[in-house]
Amino acid sequence: MSDRTAISTSTSGKIQSDGQIVGYKNVRKFVVFSLLPVLLLFGLFAFIPIGWSLGLSVLKYNPLSGQALFVGADNYIRMVSDAIFLKSLWVTVKFVSVAVLFNILLAIAISKAIQRIRIRWLKDLFRTLFFLPTIAPLAGTAIVWSTMFNYHNGLFNMILGQLHIAPIQWLSDPHYALWSVIIMTLWADIGYNIVLFMAGLDSIPDMYYEAAILDGANRWHLFRHVTLPLLRRTLLFVSITTVISYFQAFPQFQIMTKGEPFNETRVLALHIYEQAFSNSNMGYASAMATFFLVIILLITLLQLKWGRSQWEY
Repeated sequence: MSDRTAISTSTSGKIQSDGQIVGYKNVRKFVVFSLLPVLLLFGLFAFIPIGWSLGLSVLKYNPLSGQALFVGADNYIRMVSDAIFLKSLWVTVKFVSVAVLFNILLAIAISKAIQRIRIRWLKDLFRTLFFLPTIAPLAGTAIVWSTMFNYHNGLFNMILGQLHIAPIQWLSDPHYALWSVIIMTLWADIGYNIVLFMAGLDSIPDMYYEAAILDGANRWHLFRHVTLPLLRRTLLFVSITTVISYFQAFPQFQIMTKGEPFNETRVLALHIYEQAFSNSNMGYASAMATFFLVIILLITLLQLKWGRSQWEY
């Protein structure tokens, strides 16, 4: 190679390298300036309230009197001996466990059934019908379902009457109250996950099913060894978002049962709300909210760890 050729190659390489560096810096600046407004809004409405809540959790603070007394960890210690708090924590865990499990199982089953429909307009119709309840405000949906669960003239007891079955106290019987709220929550929320699962199912290439069928796989084998593994990322996203959403469930419990009967439907979000705004015990409510945040964070991290997948197609 001649000297002139070497100098030319070196110079062009330097120019190309400098161009890449300048381009990278411009892209980075563009990303920073694009995300800055979002990050500022997120910090204003997320990080600042969280920090404020952490500060209030070590105080005995009544917003009506304006007095704040530093109590350290007393608010956190109080939670251990608070029977209502422990009961609300148990009710929340039970509600989330049952509702998330049924939500995911039903959403997968319904999405698989809709996917098997070959007529395009009929398939779109069913997907739309299941998604429609998620558009309605949850508070309005809770009011409608409260009338349907009414003991005297509710729809469900009218149906039971036609079947010559005794009416049920859907929202005031400890055995049925939580299940009634779970049914309402599933009806109002399951359509969103159905759409997500249908998108995940549509993204699975047909060649995997064809190869499994050639190997003699039946429908259960196809679902167990092809669909579920390749649907794992969608399942992870759905499970995380659903768990977080159900842990924060509040409107349906506030409207339909108000935590009754005998605190059998008193979830933690409702208990925190009542301590903060009904009892004006803002410090104790902030401590419970902080504990609540830690629980959701830990569960989310565990889900991310257990649901991690490395495959590509």
